[in-house]
Amino acid sequence: MSNSEHGRARAKGRTTAEVLGADRVESPPPLLEERYEFLGDEDISIDRYISRDFFEREIKTLWPRVWQWACREEHLQAVGDTYVYDVGPYSVIVVRSGEDSIEAFLNTCTHRGTRILATEGSGFSPAFTCPFHGWCWNLDGSIKNIPARWDFPHVDDDKHGLQRVQCEIWGGFVFINMDPDAAPLADQLDVLPEHFSHSPLERRRIAVHVEKRLPANWKAAQEAFMEAYHNIETHFSPNGANAQYDIFGRFVTRFIHNIGSYSPDALEDYGPSAAPWLDPPLTEDQQLRTMGLGKFDDENIPDGETARRIAAEALRKSVGARLGIDLSDCSDSLMVDSIEYHLFPNMFFFPGISIPMVYRFRPAGDDVDSSLFDLLILEPLPEGATHPEPPEPVRLDVEQSYTEVEALGWLGNVYDQDTGNLRAQQQGFKASRKPGITLGNYQEVRIRRLHMTIDEVMNED
Repeated sequence: MSNSEHGRARAKGRTTAEVLGADRVESPPPLLEERYEFLGDEDISIDRYISRDFFEREIKTLWPRVWQWACREEHLQAVGDTYVYDVGPYSVIVVRSGEDSIEAFLNTCTHRGTRILATEGSGFSPAFTCPFHGWCWNLDGSIKNIPARWDFPHVDDDKHGLQRVQCEIWGGFVFINMDPDAAPLADQLDVLPEHFSHSPLERRRIAVHVEKRLPANWKAAQEAFMEAYHNIETHFSPNGANAQYDIFGRFVTRFIHNIGSYSPDALEDYGPSAAPWLDPPLTEDQQLRTMGLGKFDDENIPDGETARRIAAEALRKSVGARLGIDLSDCSDSLMVDSIEYHLFPNMFFFPGISIPMVYRFRPAGDDVDSSLFDLLILEPLPEGATHPEPPEPVRLDVEQSYTEVEALGWLGNVYDQDTGNLRAQQQGFKASRKPGITLGNYQEVRIRRLHMTIDEVMNED
């Protein structure tokens, strides 16, 4: 096969565009875009997941250079509200310093380097005081007090304020960048503001926040969520074989994973072990009851209708009533599909209503073999409603199950499945004689784009 033909192959059956074209309520234009690009087929070095040297390069030349969300605006509702965000060895204080201002600083004393705020997460402070010698700063980072000031005639207050970190807001998320010369956040967001104009994340609230430590490198952990190729073997689900994958540039990729539209033709490509319980193929009635988006025992599929249409309409009514919002114009796809945007290097945003997640993956301290996974469920706010105080995150250790988080409901089992292969994969990396991992040209292209951009950022002068 010539290079010009690589990446052109697709699964049999209906495409995402064809599925969305048959929906009752039309999808917004961004969901109808297709933007695939063949990026090569070379193996990705396993060292990128297990090498201490590579990990330390990331710590020094990746994480300090990129925009990453630290918290939500709703974490900082009153002047003096703080949020401490840790990534690898770095720690950043985000603070509402005034009624209309949010600022960010490195969480380190400019006297002798001590960490100022000890605990990650939400807090409140009228000023910042170092626990070692008591140096104190105002909320805007300026020096407030130096004990025994007589002994520091050489200290210039302007040069000993807290070390400022760039801070911008999009979609209700507070982003930070530790590089004082970094390009604006808009450059990294690329198409996201346009694509989320129909699903404004600033008009959502945190309903659930779960943080779990995972036994895998931060890249391997998030890559488990970047493709639907694993669905049949990992989730025993027929959905995902015809998912669409898009590359919008260096920083933003997407998949659209249609729910309730599985294709028996596409499943032939997965071999005889692929979900044998799908023989014979499911009827539309059976498909409706296996969509995993709620109970539809009282729903029947009239002739000429589809499971997707029926599920979307039922969810518009039930979810709209529960949240107190009008979803009558919300597209079928936004109601039922898993639509996932990845923002480099470690963030995922879902515009959907029934699958309204946000993910974040980051190194767990200086451990190359473990990571922290933040899972947020963001629910739309009723018109005119203000953001309530966000819930405290539920923190799970490696061996704990997502099913322990009652608020996740049936999703607990799904996330256990999604993360259940990670320990074995990290172990397999280290045992392998083969020096690299092999990626599919289409279904795993987002993973390749991630690694390309990591190299581009780390190699910038």
